[in-house]
Amino acid sequence: MEDITLKKALDDYQSVYMAYRNFAERTREEYLNDLEDLIEFLEKNGINMVGKLGLAQIERYLAELERRGFASATRKRKTIAIRSFLKFLYQDQYISSNIAKHIIPPFVDNKTPMYLSEVEYSRLRTACTGNKRDAAIVELFLQTGIRLSELTNLKLDDIELQDEEGSVRIRGSRRKGERILPLNSKASQALNAYLGQRNNTDSSFLFLNRFGKPIGDRGVQKMLSKYLEKSGLERANVHTLRHTFGAHYAVNRAGGETLQKVMGYKDRRSTSMYFSAAQEIRKKELEENAL
Repeated sequence: MEDITLKKALDDYQSVYMAYRNFAERTREEYLNDLEDLIEFLEKNGINMVGKLGLAQIERYLAELERRGFASATRKRKTIAIRSFLKFLYQDQYISSNIAKHIIPPFVDNKTPMYLSEVEYSRLRTACTGNKRDAAIVELFLQTGIRLSELTNLKLDDIELQDEEGSVRIRGSRRKGERILPLNSKASQALNAYLGQRNNTDSSFLFLNRFGKPIGDRGVQKMLSKYLEKSGLERANVHTLRHTFGAHYAVNRAGGETLQKVMGYKDRRSTSMYFSAAQEIRKKELEENAL
């Protein structure tokens, strides 16, 4: 069969295979989001045609998911989505070998997500005080629970700042709606400090690297790893900061529906892990403040 692009194959998968298998609406949304991320990764690595797709590229992507800090349950869902897509490609003769049978979903544990305590995230703040851009990035993670990809795609006009408060707009996509998040005084002050010394370039992106270009996901991960190591938090990563926001928000504020909207989850059940973490935090606080 004639070779086609990965994006065209995904369109065929959506219109033919998903319809034939009668996937639930939520399953369709999640699978398409997962597969779009896979294709973006592959295209960044020079693969945009189905004919170039092989097991090695899929394994590198799955390793990348673990490196990004995704929970095992999330990686399992993404793996199942990829297997479904590869099965379709094989059955419709877009690929000659059944790669799907070689891909094994990760074991799912039900542990509470890793998050930073107040002492730990205070050390992280202290570690990056000498760089206003890095401090603003860390503060934005801690105060909003924003995803890495959402942060690196922020534009200047997505931010509205006043003296001690503001808001940030998270742009939507075909399957993810736009949301507006409030910024508290800590986030607003950090962003104002960064914007006061930001490079004067033509770029519309909020966060830039030292060359005046938009900082990418890997640039943020590398920067954060440096400060986490400096703070003695080598096991933490970008996703840990999102979990930190979720866990402490669950301790101090409203219920699952609010947390779901703030963090941009499709399903409220995705927030349940943060309420488990909140119970741990409360228990530790009671022990530390015992009479």
